[in-house]
This record gives sequence, C-alpha cells and structure tokens, in this order.
Amino acid sequence: MKQIWKNIPATMAICLCVSGSLMAQVKPLEKDSFMEKRLNLTEEWDKTFPKSEKVDHAKVTFHNRYGITLAADLYVPRDVEGKFPAIAVSGPFGAVKEQASGLYAQTLAERGFLVLAFDPSYTGESGGEPRYVASPDINTEDFCAAVDYLATRDEVDENRIGILGICGFGGFALNAAAIDTRIKATVASTMYDMSRVTANGYFDGTDADARYELRRQLNAQRTEDYKNGTYALAGGVADPLPEDAPQFVKDYHAYYKTPRGYHKRSLNSNGGWNKTSSLPFINMPILAYSNEIRSAVLLIHGEKAHSRYFSEDAFKTLQGPNKELLIIPGATHVDLYDNPEAIPFDKLEQFYKEYLK
Repeated sequence: MKQIWKNIPATMAICLCVSGSLMAQVKPLEKDSFMEKRLNLTEEWDKTFPKSEKVDHAKVTFHNRYGITLAADLYVPRDVEGKFPAIAVSGPFGAVKEQASGLYAQTLAERGFLVLAFDPSYTGESGGEPRYVASPDINTEDFCAAVDYLATRDEVDENRIGILGICGFGGFALNAAAIDTRIKATVASTMYDMSRVTANGYFDGTDADARYELRRQLNAQRTEDYKNGTYALAGGVADPLPEDAPQFVKDYHAYYKTPRGYHKRSLNSNGGWNKTSSLPFINMPILAYSNEIRSAVLLIHGEKAHSRYFSEDAFKTLQGPNKELLIIPGATHVDLYDNPEAIPFDKLEQFYKEYLK
C-alpha cells in the first residue's frame, strides 16, 4: 500500500485532502466599504448536516489584510447572555463551511461557544480572484483575519479566542498559532501538513529529482495558463474510483462524492484546486516555527488514518505542558470529518473551556 501512495503525484495530495432570531440579537459590524466587498451569499440552509434548534445562525463577512472578503457562518448559543469565548473554524482542505467545519462549529456553539465557520480565500462563497487558489501564507492569514473579526464583536471576550483547523487547515491553524499571540487555544483535527505532503509525497517518498520534475511540470502549466487566460484545475476526488484506489481515497469518495458530504461549492466534490496552487507549498514549510507556540494546542487524529504521522510528528516539535496528542481508537482520517462516534466533542469542549477561561 505504501508503494501505491508513493506513486500518487504530490499535486494529488492537494485535491484529496481533500437567519433567525440571531439577527435581532447580533447586529452586523459596521464595515468600511473600501475594505470589504459585497458578496452574494445564499440564505438557504444548504449544509450537509441538520440545523440545530439550540443555536442562532447568521451569514456574515469579514476581510483579511490582503483585502479579500471572506464569507462565514456565525453560530451563537441561544438564550445566553454576556461575553462569549469564541472559536474560528475552517477546513478540510478543499471543503466549504457547509461541510465538516460547519458541523464542528454548530456543535461547539451548542456547548456554549460563539463559533465562526469560514470559507477560505478564493473558495466557496468567499471572495478572491482568480478562483480556487491555495496559499500557505494567505490561508494562514485567513485564520488571523477571523480572529480580527471575532475580537471586535461586542459579544466576544477578545481575550478568549481559539481556532480549529480540520485536515489541511489543521496545519494552517498551527501556523496561525505560531504567529498570532491573540490565539489562546488551537485544535488541529485529522491534520495534513500541506507543505510536507506536496513537497515530499505521502510518507516522504519523493526525492529531489521528483520534486524538480514537479516544479518543471507546474511551471510549464503556468505558461499554458497565461497563454489560455484560464487556470487549469487539478481535479477533485476521483470519480469513478479506479479499481486499485487505496482505502483512504475510497474514504474521501464516500464523503465528498455522495449525499453524505457532497456540496456544489466544494472543490473536492467537484473540479479541485488550480494545478499551480501546489508551487508555493513546495518551497514554504508551514510548520517551521510550531515549536515556538506558547498557547495551548490539541492534536486529534484517528488510529487508522493514513495521515496520522502528520500529527504525531508535529506533536514532537511542540514545547510546553499545554500540548496534547489524542489518538481516536479505530478512526480513519475521514471519520473525523463527520462521524459523531469518532469526533471527541466532549474533549473539545473541555479543552476550550480550560484554555479560554
């Protein structure tokens, strides 16, 4: 099986990881029209999970320091007063807020937190042109921008803000925690290190010659894209599945390509990222300073996940007594997207309550 993983191109790694009463209670922030663009946000409940009656929900927008306007779902505990501890959630890599991140957000709101689930720059309902671009810097900045937004809401205690990243956004969450001292607690669930897997392939099976060839192909693609005036897509999760597909690819298909997790705006459910999005990840390791994170970190991974080594290796670099690695027995990578029997919400609640107090 490892040999099969080694034969999967590094670019494929990017593709695989692939309203109500609140509006009367929570007023939108006043925004400078120069900083923020109007987005066309759907008002329908188009999530892959049912709506909770325990929380209020509203669509909101905020902007990052690159001037990109991001779309988000805000979940607030119903009939609770006072300042809230807040959490910003995003991921998986190539997913949208209507999928796993929204499920995490709504469930944590049921447990007393104000939670923002956002679409990253260039994806989903968020702004940014061209579409379907991934960036180690901008996607880290998206988390910091979410903290900007939460810290300026009247209902939020700005000294009690945490973040949560799923899959590839678990790596971005760690990078954000390393740079943003306002973040008091970080969770990375079923984490991918997108820089490592893009540059080195699965289980670090790619050598310098293979990396050079990848760079050559992607730079040739840049030329073609410029000539054509379009950006070629790498493709989402394979459909139909090849006969020799590894189990983890079958697991991705079972989530992104079936009614269980399919969403019309999800890159993984459809055409995937721009091919050339892989380029910056080859040269820009996102976890270089994770050993300098002083705030609390919880890494969660499935025992049977093909990606488990990303969290195990990241944990070895973390310093201090407020860092923890939790392995979920029997769980796969995708189980931590939406399986209520696998996602340790009790542990998440306890962790955030301890470090966002």
